[in-house]
Amino acid sequence: MNNIYRPTEAVLEDIILESPTIKTFIIRPKEPFEFKTGQFIELTLPGIGEAPFTPSSDPNIKDKIDVTIMNVGRVTSLLHNSTKNISLGIRGPYGKGYPLDKFEGKDILVVGGGVGLAPLRSLLFSLFAQLDRYNKVVLRYGARTPTDIIYKDSIPQWAKKKKVDIVTTVDVGEPGWKGNVGLVTTILKDMPVDLKKAISIVCGPPIMMKFVTLKLLELGFAPKDIYLSMEKNMSCGLGKCGHCRLGRYYTCKDGPVFTYEELKDIHDIWD
Repeated sequence: MNNIYRPTEAVLEDIILESPTIKTFIIRPKEPFEFKTGQFIELTLPGIGEAPFTPSSDPNIKDKIDVTIMNVGRVTSLLHNSTKNISLGIRGPYGKGYPLDKFEGKDILVVGGGVGLAPLRSLLFSLFAQLDRYNKVVLRYGARTPTDIIYKDSIPQWAKKKKVDIVTTVDVGEPGWKGNVGLVTTILKDMPVDLKKAISIVCGPPIMMKFVTLKLLELGFAPKDIYLSMEKNMSCGLGKCGHCRLGRYYTCKDGPVFTYEELKDIHDIWD
């Protein structure tokens, strides 16, 4: 009988600095590893601990996984201070990802904040691979400052794709920044989407997700057409610890992707 707690062995192949507090870790498992966009993994530092993360890489690539991580806690701090070629472990994948079949033929609005663009990067790779299945992809992304923007080299390349529309914003500008200055909600206006055939996906800090969701409702999006990635409180990944309980749901098993329709009557979902 397989031990559900035993991780697959992996090696940290490379580390990419995205911002002063965010790095992308390129991990090569010792055997092929598959996941669906939006699902998450448990990443293990042997003998130290583990934490849940949603891969930021293309799900079609099975010999390596990218995980983009902000330095916010014990395990993440140790990862940020690690070097290449150390041994890691991977458990999973867990949870339910984005229902791509429901997105076909629609205008897809993707809204990200900060490191929340990481799970959305995996989604974007999946959408880009079959752009003919979707009407258009609209990305609106906000970061605290221009320095805090992640995937700086990739965003301009994504914007060159047909049927892709991208606007970024920062809370605070810097010398040389020519883009929008303001919260991400300030670029959610005059949207190039047809609400009759549009869906939206949101991922970022809870306070950002709250106000983006309110803005989307104000614009006319139906609760069933707003998809939220509710990752903040996940821990064990198996629905055992109860840490990620969200009303009647366990985020790690029933999510982490939910529609706002599923969550809107639950008290304090943004806490």
